[in-house]
Amino acid sequence: MRFVVRRQRDETRKVLLDAAFWEIYRFGYQSASIDRILDGTRLTKGALYHHFPNKLQLGYAVVEEAVGPWIREHWVAPLEQASNPIDGLNHSVQRALADAPDELIHGGCPLNNIAQEMSNLDEGFRTRIDAVLDDWRTAISRRLTEGQAAGSVRRDLDAATTAAFLVAVFEGIAAAGKAAKSREHARKVSGAALALIDTFRASTGVVGR
Repeated sequence: MRFVVRRQRDETRKVLLDAAFWEIYRFGYQSASIDRILDGTRLTKGALYHHFPNKLQLGYAVVEEAVGPWIREHWVAPLEQASNPIDGLNHSVQRALADAPDELIHGGCPLNNIAQEMSNLDEGFRTRIDAVLDDWRTAISRRLTEGQAAGSVRRDLDAATTAAFLVAVFEGIAAAGKAAKSREHARKVSGAALALIDTFRASTGVVGR
């Protein structure tokens, strides 16, 4: 019986986080409405406040438990699953564009959106957002370093700096698609990113640098 109760609580939290994720994504954190979050969930404000004492804590949880896992699923997992980090990076870009519904193309990256809105306004948001970004950068840097050791990635690259640059590029692709409200524009920008990533492959002339 205790297991069932715990599972129900976990499922309730998941439903609330999912609804809050989309509410914040569509309207921004500051304009997010608790009433709209609850619409369609069949849950009460009491249920919400049982899991999250206030809107701020709900927002923090969305970053940590919804946005962070979203980044890991769509960007980090394809990279970690690939045998070659360059192929993994390319696959991450291609998959992010191919799998994204129009709402995500037109609305931009959930992480970048909330970073632009809240990082300068609330330190709690800033540190949580930076933690997600740091996990992303670290994953790329680790795979690039592994690729250098295996001889598939240019040794003259600084893995950490390149990882930070690539995260900025990927967020820029999302911002470009959002600004243009165009999948085709995002595809063109992605093509340039893919061409750049391919220059990181090791070749006879650069492996020993």
